[in-house]
Amino acid sequence: MPPPLWKVSEIFYSVQGEGTHTGMPAVFLRLAGCKMGCPWCDTKYALHGGKEMNNLQVLVALAQFPCKTVIVTGGEPTEQDLPALIALLKSAGHTVHVETNGANDCDVSRADFVCVSPKKYVDQAMLRKADSIKLVVNTQTDLEDLQRYFQYENEHTRIYLQPESNKQENIDLCVKLVKEHPSARLSVQVHKLIHIA
Repeated sequence: MPPPLWKVSEIFYSVQGEGTHTGMPAVFLRLAGCKMGCPWCDTKYALHGGKEMNNLQVLVALAQFPCKTVIVTGGEPTEQDLPALIALLKSAGHTVHVETNGANDCDVSRADFVCVSPKKYVDQAMLRKADSIKLVVNTQTDLEDLQRYFQYENEHTRIYLQPESNKQENIDLCVKLVKEHPSARLSVQVHKLIHIA
């Protein structure tokens, strides 16, 4: 069997702008491809295409940066062989974070941190594997439906409410919801506020 080829949208070094690790330097490995097609997606350029890279090319690209934390994101990383990619990165000494919509149940047991951000549908098994559940909220969000995610919160898994596109009305709604659910946390997209990639 030939080694896998990864469809990669981009690899870049920046700072995590949202969620648990806001402010942490990391290399972002953005895989191409996502079948979800959310209207508010802020990485539409990663929904299709991508450059095919083999294992060595991925590791060489990552090695140019001084940081050993890699955030595998998309697109949707579970639409490729994510367990094999995690194994590759771990074998090279990287700390691996995964950002996924959770639509596909996937073995992420070797990842160091998993963020599930449910969209149109989500696999409950992935919610149980999450270290954080990031819920994108706007004024059209079904708040009653949102409540169902709080059952997955425990000492291992925290809920983050993220206002869609940092719009003020969405921020106001998230602040209201966080005050009603004090165990949850507000997650604004800091990278957009400070204008970095």
